[in-house]
Amino acid sequence: MKIILNNIKVPVIHTFEDVIMASQEKIHDLDNIGIYKKSIDARRKNDIHYVYSVVGDTKKNAEKFKDVTLYKETEEVILNAPHNDKKIVIVGMGPCGLFAGLILARHGYKPVILERGEDVDSRHRTIINSQKNSIINPQSNIQFGEGGAGTFSDGKLTTRIGDPMQKFVLETFVKYGAPEEIMYLSKPHIGTDLLRGIIKNIREEIISLGGEVRFNSCVKDIGFAGDKISYVETDEEKISCDSLILAIGHSSRDTYNMLYKKGVVMEAKPFAAGVRIEHKRDFINMSQYGEIAKENILPTADYKLTFNGDRNCFSFCMCPGGTVVNASSEEGMLCVNGMSEHARMADNSNSAIVVNVRPEDFNNNPMDGIEFQCKYEKLAFIQGGGDYSAPVQLAKDFLYDRVSKGFEDIFPSYNGNTRFADLRKCLPEFIVDGLCDGLVDFNRKIKGYTDCGSVLTGVEMRTSAPLRIVRDETGEAQGFHGLFPAGEGAGYAGGIMSAAIDGIKTAMKVSIYLK
Repeated sequence: MKIILNNIKVPVIHTFEDVIMASQEKIHDLDNIGIYKKSIDARRKNDIHYVYSVVGDTKKNAEKFKDVTLYKETEEVILNAPHNDKKIVIVGMGPCGLFAGLILARHGYKPVILERGEDVDSRHRTIINSQKNSIINPQSNIQFGEGGAGTFSDGKLTTRIGDPMQKFVLETFVKYGAPEEIMYLSKPHIGTDLLRGIIKNIREEIISLGGEVRFNSCVKDIGFAGDKISYVETDEEKISCDSLILAIGHSSRDTYNMLYKKGVVMEAKPFAAGVRIEHKRDFINMSQYGEIAKENILPTADYKLTFNGDRNCFSFCMCPGGTVVNASSEEGMLCVNGMSEHARMADNSNSAIVVNVRPEDFNNNPMDGIEFQCKYEKLAFIQGGGDYSAPVQLAKDFLYDRVSKGFEDIFPSYNGNTRFADLRKCLPEFIVDGLCDGLVDFNRKIKGYTDCGSVLTGVEMRTSAPLRIVRDETGEAQGFHGLFPAGEGAGYAGGIMSAAIDGIKTAMKVSIYLK
């Protein structure tokens, strides 16, 4: 019988032999033991330890034992229909489009993937050049290009959806170069430095199986024959297709506008907006681990903070040992995001601190949600001086409504120039009020959170899509056959893992449609 044995506690300094011994103290004949889950319990600073779940074989009827569950093998992803020669086009090569393309190619289809940005290596060079020269390439940047926005982030692989397909996604990443530890860490991440190579490996697999990938191919139009998808058009070509997967990401504002004019049904949805906050990595480590942090034997610490008030304020996309980056995708606008490499050893740790934005804040019109984001990104650009310098302010000065005059112990990691500014001038009043309430509360939860010279950088507007492309039970856009909106840009995912899973499920629905 193969089982999962949970709640195996071991000291911070330990070996895998210690884990095996602790497991066999609970079930003596447990054999072929492997790690299933690993996490840190740091709730009590004087008793920090690791907690494991292990998988192993036993001859006992272990279902009756405490902390035991039955082990289930990974479900194989199988499309529900045999492949045929009908043409599938995928727009966007973030995790959603990437996994949809991979699954279809593995099952004999020959998908054509259109990506408006560059391949990941060229994209990386473009981003570095943009940082150096304070310019924006509207087609290839932090948001657009092979791998999507997640490629230049922390590479988190956590999700709250609890889908059994998560294990398949993790196994796929490992197959193409991710460290095996992502299979069992409670908060797995890959890091931008490793993700770039993994994404390229998946692309090469799709091509080897007969798929096509076309970079620098921004979709300008789509056409229908009656109510069925007929073609997709870029600047360079018109491509006929029998089905079209829209995996466009949450920043394809021009594509949203084109779809809206075509009559594709959309609805406004909530998102969140605010700023990035930075602390010294060592400060966050001490706040989470206590004195043991000085021994440098634990991984870089993260945190999660929430304040429930008139408007909820919460940390989002926390990047331990990371940097703040220019995530703009249009000229004359400025937004920021966070990014970490796999080691998470940069001097600072940063997190978005955001406040919930409701559809009624922008008249419940989906396109007005985009205008909301654009308005404050333009103001941030102005507050930064109009040259893609980021507006910054010490957290305590933001609370006291005064422009900062100098940095203290913390210097911004932003990949460009910064300028002291009044961040209240590039955020709506309700977000300012929500941030103030949240920061005061967070300063109680993590002593010194706002008093240690922590730096705010503005603005964070791209937490998720402000709209949802409505789809029916077949996965198709409402009223349009063969058009399959998917992933984060369509409003059905939030992060690498959930976007990848939605891409896989959309590929399954496409295969049924084309049967």
